[in-house]
Amino acid sequence: MEPDRPPRDARRRRTLAADLVVERGFVRVIELSESFGVTPVTARADLDALEREGRVRRVHGGAVPAGAGPDAPRPDREPTFEEALEASVVPKQLIGQRAAALVRSGQSIILDVGTTTLQVARALRARTDLDDLTVFTNGLSIALELEPEIPRFTVVVTGGTLRPRQHSLVHPLAGSVLDEIHVDLAFLGCNGVDARHGVTNANLPEASVKALMLRRAQRAVVVADASKLGEVHLGRVAPVDAFHTLVTDAAAPAVLLGELRDAGLEVLVARGAEQP
Repeated sequence: MEPDRPPRDARRRRTLAADLVVERGFVRVIELSESFGVTPVTARADLDALEREGRVRRVHGGAVPAGAGPDAPRPDREPTFEEALEASVVPKQLIGQRAAALVRSGQSIILDVGTTTLQVARALRARTDLDDLTVFTNGLSIALELEPEIPRFTVVVTGGTLRPRQHSLVHPLAGSVLDEIHVDLAFLGCNGVDARHGVTNANLPEASVKALMLRRAQRAVVVADASKLGEVHLGRVAPVDAFHTLVTDAAAPAVLLGELRDAGLEVLVARGAEQP
């Protein structure tokens, strides 16, 4: 008799998990649990199955590639929201200002969770010319940032399950509000923008919500600092031509910007006052 095979969704999850282990060099059980929206028990079972197949080697707390020695380096884990907030502060501020300049009074927008979109929120607050703006967000930090602007801004939190590392709201229930709206603009963050592989995110539940936000907007803008360009992560949000605009910073390599433009993406580069 042929041995029992895991369900198709489990096979796909394990294949993605194996790819992630190879890409990162070390993946923790809790990271797989959060990324795939499964329990730690299921994540451990996936790694155990992959080890039996010879595709990974189990270590305490997670797994490394099958050929890795006991002293193999372990890349950093996914940074927390606060850690990410401290990285590339000035470029993210400039991106936030450039993106916020696209918004007009009377519009409705989506602000995705993230440290760059938080800078968009701060730039929107600084625009005293804006009025009657409706903002939908799945980021608790963004909602709290915009709270002082009520009633000038109307702020709607999507609801959903709280993901503590990023203070984001994800499925289940995250789509209950998004399914009922259509907005003028959506500003989405990400972990990677690549001309071939599209816009991607490290966390699958967040990637799913981003994809839904994209579909609910007349125009979609991805905001990403230069370090995100050319990067590819686990969860695909959409191909780049599903977005209208990328707002990035002046450190972005010209060759990558050219590839993204050729793929159909409008590119706006945020520059400081001292830059040409």
